[in-house]
Amino acid sequence: MKLGAAIAEIMKREGIEILCGYPVNHLIEYAADRDIRPVMVRQERIGLHMADAISRVTSGRSIGAFCMQHGPGAENSMGAVAQCFGESVPVLVLPMGYERRISHVEPNFNSSEAMKAYSKSTEPIILASEVENIFRRAFTKLKNGRGGPVLVEIPADMWNEEVKEPLNYSPVLRTRYGADPAHVKEAAALLINAKRPVIYAGQGIHYARAWPQLKRLAERLAIPVTTSLGGKSSFPETHPLSLGSGGLAVPRAVPKFLNEADVIFGIGCSFTETFYGIAMPKGKTIIHSTLDPNHLNKDVEAKIGLVGDAGLVLDALLEEIGKTVTADRDVRGIAAEIAASHKEWLEKWMPKLTCNDAPLNPYRVLWDLQNTVDVANTIITHDAGSPRDQLSPFWKTVEPLTYLGWGKTTQLGYGLGLAMGAKLAKPDKLCINVWGDAAIGFTGMDFETAVRERIPIMSILLNNFSMALELKVMPISTEKYRSTDISGDYAAMARAFGGYGERITRPEEIVPAIKRGIEKTQAGIPVLLEFITSKETEVSRVGG
Repeated sequence: MKLGAAIAEIMKREGIEILCGYPVNHLIEYAADRDIRPVMVRQERIGLHMADAISRVTSGRSIGAFCMQHGPGAENSMGAVAQCFGESVPVLVLPMGYERRISHVEPNFNSSEAMKAYSKSTEPIILASEVENIFRRAFTKLKNGRGGPVLVEIPADMWNEEVKEPLNYSPVLRTRYGADPAHVKEAAALLINAKRPVIYAGQGIHYARAWPQLKRLAERLAIPVTTSLGGKSSFPETHPLSLGSGGLAVPRAVPKFLNEADVIFGIGCSFTETFYGIAMPKGKTIIHSTLDPNHLNKDVEAKIGLVGDAGLVLDALLEEIGKTVTADRDVRGIAAEIAASHKEWLEKWMPKLTCNDAPLNPYRVLWDLQNTVDVANTIITHDAGSPRDQLSPFWKTVEPLTYLGWGKTTQLGYGLGLAMGAKLAKPDKLCINVWGDAAIGFTGMDFETAVRERIPIMSILLNNFSMALELKVMPISTEKYRSTDISGDYAAMARAFGGYGERITRPEEIVPAIKRGIEKTQAGIPVLLEFITSKETEVSRVGG
């Protein structure tokens, strides 16, 4: 069989049902012939963002895949590959490459060389006879260990090469590994005897699907739980022990309890120091459980390291703790503390969350959104900048994988592709992205992709006509030259593409518009709701 047919067959055997792509890449046709649905995008990074979401909302059980043309197509994809790397998302990247005889001749772009620095692995196909081994290596890396993009480059002169039949390929194994029992015993003793412990849960909980174990541990020892942005929704945020999620903006309870903690247990996390994450207070005893040993002592000093799958680690901890703590501890005292902190914090923010002004306060828009949709059956994601900080502290998740949080790298416009990919993987969910007028300038054209590919998402645009920039940052440019004054009608753009677009300007119009949007998505129509908002600059930094 031809090389392209062999690759498509391997993908099919590995359970890939959707191939996001941008032509020309001949794999698109070969995949379609094997009943792998092709989804064509307007720009390469959106396709990778969609593949990214497919992997995320399935905990990596379905691997997102993206292919693109050689040269410019591969070059345009670099930022999105880096995003997958920064967020540790397993995605199969399949660029075409220049013919083998000139693949290393400047200035030709060589994907397997150029993207090596921010990929889990890269490898070109130079012999058709090696295709089974190459993809065996690729999928083994995708399905095991910490996630990340895996790139297989297909040179343009390889498509007519023949692969020997029958194809010698079976789906690769998926393995897990756990922590040293001696270290588990030490960690269990620390947690049992801690006076003010806090659990910090990362997205490793999602990939391990260890949500029940995390909840059991918190309840057994009455430990408050906070999460990273990537780990948001791994613990129900309506639970009495939930502090909420962290990021640049956080509920007040998060820094309060971390600062007062004597032991912090990080599970399924990297503790990566980032402007868009929780800053861990100094001088705390830290237990760090991570899938990647390279993360130990990278950004915080760990007293105990538990290297392994979050589910296996939690199982082992629960077993060890159960030897001495045989019943759930009383949560009433700590739960009352948490509730009081949440109440005080929300009282400060309620004037913004219920503001009746026009232009609309963005907090009011997102508050009404949360109180209108079925949160348990909604997958939502923020975009970079203000939408992230206005959404993440206040949106309370109740089911796993219903919030796609991110922040180690912050590409504007990333949320649109995530929402579309989530809808492809979970068609029964209402999938929403929240972005601003800066982000839509990067990826707004791909709303047409949602229409053309029949992906009925709901896109919430917070438009303050200034790219979210504060006057104090660019006062001369803003006031003298109007450099950030954007007055586009994006709802009209959505209608022009064949979707549903509506511009909302009054507080009393918010909920009816959201309800109309939900109805349209249920009818299979992509929706863009454009809310004209004020230039709101205050966010809940360090729980303010």
